[in-house]
Amino acid sequence: MADFYKTIEGPSQGIYKEKMSKFLAFACPVATADEARAVVKQYQNKYHDARHVCWAYMLGTARDEYLSSDNGEPSGTAGKPILGQINSFGLTNLIIVVVRYFGGIKLGTSGLIGAYREAARLALDAATILELHEQARQAFTFPYLAMNDVMKLVKSEGLRVTEQAFDNVCSMTIETDADKLPALRRRLADISGLSLIDP
Repeated sequence: MADFYKTIEGPSQGIYKEKMSKFLAFACPVATADEARAVVKQYQNKYHDARHVCWAYMLGTARDEYLSSDNGEPSGTAGKPILGQINSFGLTNLIIVVVRYFGGIKLGTSGLIGAYREAARLALDAATILELHEQARQAFTFPYLAMNDVMKLVKSEGLRVTEQAFDNVCSMTIETDADKLPALRRRLADISGLSLIDP
């Protein structure tokens, strides 16, 4: 399991021109396949007059969830070269959409591959690349009487609370660096009356 992964801070773009064709490339950070599909839809709507809207995304800290589309270009000439750029930068949790306006001159297979690759590279060159620590979540319940102990631990470890509910039985979900989770689970289990909820 990777402790660190690289992604982009925010949206970026690049423009590449080849034999009258214009390639507009947009890189956006995404966390899920649904988010990636929503980005594709957004650019398809915005550039509805373009000949092709091709894309590729990579997800997960292990970089093992990915998909690409040639959107009507000859097979392997658009999505794969875009995905290739994501790979060569070693990035994940992002999508690159490349919008092509056809200029009237055919580029041929190798010309298309080169153009989509270059457009994707330009979008990534314009991006701010971040190295982030892989995060993990832990949910648990505890009696109201244990509140002080729980809050002390949350504060001392600098944990991010993503959900909480305080009642007779309280519940909380925290987020921490993935490699710190096993030690944190042990410390939580030491708090009287606290029950860890398995994911």
